[in-house]
Amino acid sequence: MNWTGYLDANQARFTKELLDFLRIPSVSAKPENAGDVMRAARWVRDRLETAGVTGAEILPTAGHPVVLAEWMGAGPEKPTILIYGHFDVQPAEPFDLWQSPPFEPEVRDNRVWARGASDDKGGMLIPILAVEAMLKTDGRLPVNVKFFFEGQEEIGSPDLPPFVAEHADRLKADMIFSADGSQWAPGQPQIVEALKGLVSLEVHVQGAAADLHSGQHGGGVANPGMALAQILASMKSPEGQITVEGFYDDVLPLDAETRAAIARVPYDEADYLAETGAPAVLPEPGYTVRESLWARPTLEVNGMTCGWQGAGTKTVLPAQASAKITCRLVAGQSPEAVFETIRAHVAAHCPPGVTAEVTRNPGRAEPFQVPVGHNATAIAAQVLEEVYGRAPYRTRVGGSIPVMTTLLGELGVHAVMFGFGHGDENIHAPNEFFRLDAFRTGQLAYGQLMEALARG
Repeated sequence: MNWTGYLDANQARFTKELLDFLRIPSVSAKPENAGDVMRAARWVRDRLETAGVTGAEILPTAGHPVVLAEWMGAGPEKPTILIYGHFDVQPAEPFDLWQSPPFEPEVRDNRVWARGASDDKGGMLIPILAVEAMLKTDGRLPVNVKFFFEGQEEIGSPDLPPFVAEHADRLKADMIFSADGSQWAPGQPQIVEALKGLVSLEVHVQGAAADLHSGQHGGGVANPGMALAQILASMKSPEGQITVEGFYDDVLPLDAETRAAIARVPYDEADYLAETGAPAVLPEPGYTVRESLWARPTLEVNGMTCGWQGAGTKTVLPAQASAKITCRLVAGQSPEAVFETIRAHVAAHCPPGVTAEVTRNPGRAEPFQVPVGHNATAIAAQVLEEVYGRAPYRTRVGGSIPVMTTLLGELGVHAVMFGFGHGDENIHAPNEFFRLDAFRTGQLAYGQLMEALARG
């Protein structure tokens, strides 16, 4: 039996194992589930051993653990790849919106329904199974393989930078592939070429020492709520252009080839508006909606707090007002530089009668972009075309995955997203699911990827 036959013969067992994995409520954001995150780490370590990768171990961080393992039997003349994934999951609340309990996985319509099914337990199990199929049939792998699975991705991987720095020699590889990712649609692959960076901040406006009677003091002193609104309005034009001085200074322009690749990806504005429920689109002037979503920086107000929030009227002149802002960044920008431009802008546009302060929130991510001609990306694209029978779309993602830039910074290698979820699988939401057809396709793709890498 060859390795593809082994995969076919063991799909029922693999699905049962995935269900066992999904029963572990490894929610990294909730302290009461710390023991479950460790239990998931032990499950991953044991599953690697079962696959034939001996010496897998759990390593501590300042927070949730990491699982490392390697199989280096292909020899120094063959490339070494590092496969990344994560075994922690998002909180499952609100529970009453789930059709079945989030940690009691069910198979319905050839899909596995559970929290973490698509993000990322199904995805990270896929390469383990491909490796098992090859080791159990051929007795070896075509390339050297290292595994790096973490338990804190869903909270931003806060402890990974020092961990990766400390273990850089052990993680060293020629290429990196992330099992945390997705394809464009069933039957249509994609290659994600860029992720946005992130900076999070708050603007706090202070007026009087305490809330005042609006009848007695309205018109006598400044209103922080109105001042905050004026500051925020000064950051963006009604047409969607960011007007913070210096915000775009470091942004790398989109070349014609990149814009053409984005334009080739199907886009239907009516479908997009139906999906979002918005009355109209508002891309950055001079750019399409897709270009704005994927390849241009953003500045968004995520929340505002000011004055009376209860029912009815309370005639106060609020003492303070605040807004939470996040900026998604693109290649060339840095979180620190963008924060400084916003801080300077707020200082320059603060109305009289109030003071304004800008503070950064914890967490950051550098923008990530794969260079043109990147070898691992080219090979992955070729494999996907062979598996799916059609060329992958070249896409970008508006979200951030901090570990990608951590790995690049410490190991000097651009990771390739090689995951097999899909955007409609309700990740981070009730009724998350994972397609079993994609579960099987991913196993085939990882096997073919290793063979292609071995051929050079």
